[in-house]
Amino acid sequence: MTVTIRPAEKNDVRQLAALIEEIERFYGTADADIQPFDERQAQVEEALFGSPPLASALVVEDETGDIVGLAAYSFLWPSAGSTHSLFLKELYVREALRRQGIGAQLMGELRGMASARPGCTRLEWMTDRVNPDARAFYQSLGFQEDDGKIVYRFSTATA
Repeated sequence: MTVTIRPAEKNDVRQLAALIEEIERFYGTADADIQPFDERQAQVEEALFGSPPLASALVVEDETGDIVGLAAYSFLWPSAGSTHSLFLKELYVREALRRQGIGAQLMGELRGMASARPGCTRLEWMTDRVNPDARAFYQSLGFQEDDGKIVYRFSTATA
């Protein structure tokens, strides 16, 4: 299958909101906890196209114009010293299209973006320790796991 990887555009918001529901279900979110579509769509639009935007995304578009994957990322500062990093928050490709090189293409695009941006010294991301497929995927691309960080999380929804 031929796909196009490109920056998300405002007219992608509806499809991205649907893809994010798919991502939530992939991670095991219960039906009762799935955000209503209209709310999710508004949040996607605000996050990617608000002033200022909270994040950026590359989308994977198939031959029919459907969005079948994404890489959501932000630039973070400071990284090392006064430099910044590209932080990948979510990498997702629909299950039917996995193992076709699309995820590797997305990672290549992100590497290129990070390398080309002046002052960007790192591309960083996380994956769950209990996700052997993701870990094997990143290792197959030559990335090494970093045991140096511990992730802390505070959920404002339960505060």
